[in-house]
Formats: sequence, structure tokens, C-alpha cells
Amino acid sequence: MILNILQIVLRFFVLVALQVLILNNIQLGGIVNPYLYVLFLLTLPVQTPKVLLLFIGFILGISIDLFQNSTGIHAFACVLIAFIRPNWLKLVAPRDGFEPDESPEIRKFGFRWFLVYASVLVLVHHFIIFNLEIFRFSDFWSTQLRVLYSSIFTIVLIILSQYLLYKPEK
Repeated sequence: MILNILQIVLRFFVLVALQVLILNNIQLGGIVNPYLYVLFLLTLPVQTPKVLLLFIGFILGISIDLFQNSTGIHAFACVLIAFIRPNWLKLVAPRDGFEPDESPEIRKFGFRWFLVYASVLVLVHHFIIFNLEIFRFSDFWSTQLRVLYSSIFTIVLIILSQYLLYKPEK
């Protein structure tokens, strides 16, 4: 239990540091901005209480906002996906359901399931981030293009990190 909490805290700091120090400096053509830190919310244990999930989402988002000097956009997007996540997990739950303290990871539930699960939440997150950042209808289609390309790039990074960092189950 304590080891699990320490792993979660370590993952939080590693993902925030990776986002702030490396990924925030990647902007491919001004269109693609990867936000890998969302992986932290995606892989929290399924049975995380909703209030705690919302609080963690806020802390994660505000941490990124502080380093990016944005005005709460990431905090709002993270709290929103933390709010949506429990219901989305119920909709995409495997037939057998989830074990207590189980985290939704690619190694446990397979590529297809994880792709569907992560894609929807990443798209919602990116839609909120980029539309609140631009906040004008004159750039609507270019903003949606940024949402799509950044989401695809982020999902690819998330899947790669799942295969590289998490050991397969035996």
C-alpha cells in the first residue's frame, strides 16, 4: 500500500518534470503540443475516490499552469477529465470488471481497450486546453486541427511510455 502511494507520487513528479523541462519546449510547426502529463490521471487506480481524483486533477493541472504561466487552463482541463473518468471507466469496463486498486494500463487490458479509454480522455483534455487558449471563433478550424494533431501525438507518446515503462504481467 505505502509502496503503491510512493510510486504514484514519484510518477506525479516525473511526469510534471518531463512535461515542464522537455515537452513544453516541443512545438512542431506550431500545431503539435504534446501533453504527456495527462498519463498520470489516466493511470491512477480505478477505485480512487471521486473527491480525491478531482483534487489530484486540480493539483496536477495547477502545477503545469504555474510553470507555463497559463491562467488555470490546465487545472480546468485536468479537473474535467478527472470528473469524466469514473463514468467513462464504467462505460468501457471489461466484462470481468476491475480489481480493487487496479490501474487502467495497457499491459492489463490490452492495446485496443487502452487506446479507446485514453483517446477519449486525451481528446477532451486537448479540446478544452486549445479552445480556452485561443478563445475565438475566427481560428476555430485551425484550433480543431491542433487538437487533433496534438491528441494523436500525445496518445502515441502515452502508448509508447506504457510499453517502455510498465513490465508485462506474467
